[in-house]
Amino acid sequence: MILGIGVDLVDISRFEKAINQTPKLKDRLFTESERQLATQSLAARFAAKEALVKAVGKAKGLSFQGVTVVKDGEGKPFFELTGETEQTIKSHGIENLHLSLSHDGNMAVAYVVAEGAK
Repeated sequence: MILGIGVDLVDISRFEKAINQTPKLKDRLFTESERQLATQSLAARFAAKEALVKAVGKAKGLSFQGVTVVKDGEGKPFFELTGETEQTIKSHGIENLHLSLSHDGNMAVAYVVAEGAK
């Protein structure tokens, strides 16, 4: 059963400007393994984290550092959750998260579907 959906759209040049103006922002928004990625990939991952919050329905208990966007061997993106963020997701009855990412031109988009047995 679908418990929530979330979508987020990021203007890549605006995102890049914010990262360049506030260098510590990259450390707050991304895990160590994400930080070396190209700006367009970072923008898509930021959109994914924002879309996750929307799919859950509230931000309490969720942390950007508790979410890493990774890809499987075939290139399909998924979330690796840790700590309080992982526990919060489980406490909402969410058993599976589906993630789609895309970036083209100057925009990055992410779509999240949260599934559970409720």
